[in-house]
Amino acid sequence: MIKHAIKLAFRTFSRHKASFLINVVGLSTGLACALLIFLWVQDERSVDQFHDDNLYQVLEHQTYAEGIMTTSSTPGLLARTLKEEIPEIELAATVNWSNSYTLSVGDKNVKAIGHHAEADFFKLFNYQLVQGSVDNVLTDQSHIVLSEKTAKSLFGSTEAAMNQTVEFDHDWQYQVVGIFENLPGNSSAQFDVVTPYDRYLTVSPWLESWGNNSPPTYVKLVDNADATAVSAKIKDFVKDRNEDSNVSLFLQPYADRYLRGRYENGKLSGGRIEYVRLFSMIAIFVLIIACINFMNLSTAQGSQRAKEVGVKKTLGVERRSLIGQYLIESLILSFLSLLIASGIVWLFIPTFNTITDKQIVFSLTPNILMSFLGISTVTGLLAGSYPAIYLSSFKPVKVLKGELKTSIGELWARRGLVVFQFTMSVILILSVLIVYKQIMFVQERNLGYDKDQLVHFSMDGQLEDRYDAFLEEAKRLPSIKNVSSIGHDLVGRQNNTSGLKWDGKNPEDRILFENVAVNYDLIETIGAELKTGRLFSKEYGSDTTKIVFNEKAIEVMGFQEDPIGKVIRLWDEYDLEIIGVVKDFHFQSLHENVKPLFFRLWPENTWRIMANIKAGYEQQGIKELQELYERFNPGFPFEYRFVDEEYQRQYAGEQRVARLSRYFAGFAILISCLGLFGLAAFTGERRKKEIGVRKVLGASVSQVVLLLTKDFTKLVGVSIALGLPVAYFIVRNWLDRFQYRIPMEWTNFFVAGLLVMLVAWITVSTQAYRSAIVNPNDCLRDE
Repeated sequence: MIKHAIKLAFRTFSRHKASFLINVVGLSTGLACALLIFLWVQDERSVDQFHDDNLYQVLEHQTYAEGIMTTSSTPGLLARTLKEEIPEIELAATVNWSNSYTLSVGDKNVKAIGHHAEADFFKLFNYQLVQGSVDNVLTDQSHIVLSEKTAKSLFGSTEAAMNQTVEFDHDWQYQVVGIFENLPGNSSAQFDVVTPYDRYLTVSPWLESWGNNSPPTYVKLVDNADATAVSAKIKDFVKDRNEDSNVSLFLQPYADRYLRGRYENGKLSGGRIEYVRLFSMIAIFVLIIACINFMNLSTAQGSQRAKEVGVKKTLGVERRSLIGQYLIESLILSFLSLLIASGIVWLFIPTFNTITDKQIVFSLTPNILMSFLGISTVTGLLAGSYPAIYLSSFKPVKVLKGELKTSIGELWARRGLVVFQFTMSVILILSVLIVYKQIMFVQERNLGYDKDQLVHFSMDGQLEDRYDAFLEEAKRLPSIKNVSSIGHDLVGRQNNTSGLKWDGKNPEDRILFENVAVNYDLIETIGAELKTGRLFSKEYGSDTTKIVFNEKAIEVMGFQEDPIGKVIRLWDEYDLEIIGVVKDFHFQSLHENVKPLFFRLWPENTWRIMANIKAGYEQQGIKELQELYERFNPGFPFEYRFVDEEYQRQYAGEQRVARLSRYFAGFAILISCLGLFGLAAFTGERRKKEIGVRKVLGASVSQVVLLLTKDFTKLVGVSIALGLPVAYFIVRNWLDRFQYRIPMEWTNFFVAGLLVMLVAWITVSTQAYRSAIVNPNDCLRDE
């Protein structure tokens, strides 16, 4: 029976070539979209899942006047103290933030991203050592562990690297005691080298204070330990050691941090998991739209297969056999579409990886193959279920007498499916339009400083001791507008404090200020605009007892009327006079309001050169800075970054969503239009005699086209009316994540609705025109 059903299916495909082609194109496109999203979702959900389930990161809730800030920065002593005092914690390690370092062997100098980590690091994380033992690495301040890639770059092979000496930033000497496998693409942490944390402490003793936060802390619980109970146990761990602390500790599973890493006022509020859910829904909707095409065309052609059903039922074929036959047809069509979709995925996976910044490899592993077959089977059953039930329900007596008529229920069901298709298309188009405009708004907004021409690089090696001479020579370069040094990356929050006091401050309030150490001319270099007072200047002698705030800081301190000359106290140690106020500028993303900030003249605590290159001289400026850098700092590779590129990276997630949404919205429209085209063609064929009669009676081509497009126009109009309100709530919710956003203008809704209507008109009218220009003699010849 199955063999017979398969033979009948291919005969049906051959007899109805046009609808077969439309269904194959629609289903294969929908499946290709779904399969690409499936691969992306699978990759996202696999990030950091190769670590043990009982690996946790210690996070902090810090309470301030404006609310609770959640951070992964912790005291540098936390890991070892937790391990000593909390019996449920088996292993613990402090790991400082990744940074770029220069590794040297002889004349070879290689830039590498490095961690400073405590001895339990390789026991905590499942980074596999190919050389060395987890029990012996990082146990001595002279140890270093390299990645396979770095070891081969320096020594040619991993075997040759073992026990060799590596020079670190042309300063410290390390012995290679271990080599770890190159990190997989689904690891959220990417680094090339690990050195002992204890040696890092020797040059950063401030980390041993319970009042300071910087490095993250990771712990591994003993088997069967209750993470919730441990979180409650360590909640006041820092407060017990520092009575002025505003910190509450808690644990989050490390494997959850990648997808669920956003907190708002102390509450977990999502993260990348929202994009996983979003694109999973898009995949489902695109597949449903493709299935609706199949349903609509199959039921619309029901009259053409009615006699087949009548004859079979007369000969004793049961309804369930007919349902099975039509489901087999649908499944065959779905599997054919799967083959085509797999080819599309294989062809476009490199482009997809570029768009998503992934390294997805398309290989038909057993798991992938079973998943693809499962998606295809569900799609086939879903697409074929309604047509199978509908076609098998025909009454043989009515069919054979030619009394079969389209029922009101069937007509409304078909119209409802078309409305659903285009409602989804309206939602996708408006969402894509709003996301695109918001991203453009973010990219083009004036941030309050000159981000486009700013380039920065670290003060490595000898440059740390000779930065004054370097800055003086850099200022004389023809391509450089201005140059200075800063103790901050400028983009994002890296160094903040609540240790400011001033007259009139409520002693109960904790207000967090961004603390930016600068050199002379830094504020002028970045192009921040002075509102009142003056900036740091050598003309006034030493300004190290002065301070410059932004407008927001002046507002929260209540100094709006006359801030200049007022004195604030920093850390109960420094009395600093306010000499200037700069206008607010966005040093964070536009998801956040501008935060209070101050600049302090502290050249010896700056570690990054910031240069403003003249417009149009970017290449020349980089070349001149590199030559000067290499002259002052031989043996260190010159690595630089533009501030505007770092700013854009804050919105990498939104930009990927925007790009992917455009593609998938386009596919959804394409699939919907294929279905509409097929229905219009079928409608024209079914009404050809009516068209012939009307033309004989004098109807023009335009009147016939209008007649055939009128019903479809109404359906698309209903879709627009339903889709726009739904899209409004979706995009409004997304825009609420930004503190600075575009207005919800009516023109966006008009454009989205008009675009959908135009696409539908073009699709339907093209087919309607072909039906309208047919010679009436051809339509009426058999009468």
